[in-house]
Amino acid sequence: QVQLVESGGGLVQAGGSLRLSCAASGSIAGINRFAWYRQAPGKQRELVAIITSGNSTSYVDIVKGRFTISRDNAKNTAYLQMNSLTPGDTAVYYCNLRTLFPSDNDYWGQGTQVTVSS
Repeated sequence: QVQLVESGGGLVQAGGSLRLSCAASGSIAGINRFAWYRQAPGKQRELVAIITSGNSTSYVDIVKGRFTISRDNAKNTAYLQMNSLTPGDTAVYYCNLRTLFPSDNDYWGQGTQVTVSS
């Protein structure tokens, strides 16, 4: 039922910023989490950041202090603010929604390309 639409990717120079958005098609209620993953060429998809329905956040160490995950429940949307970008951040970024209650589901966005030039 739920569809995730991602936007905000693009090309940016090192030190620049981007904000990714992930809009869910329907109302998100109950216990759930949004997460951002990324996949660089030749690598497996890796977890970048998590935000729960209780607004708790977690980050992979390499992005701490630079990235901020947030959510707007009224808009059914999650965001990833990316500052101080480096070429190492170049990847396809994917939004993930995991619901636990009242139903257990796992949804993925289509991915958005982030390219950071040096």
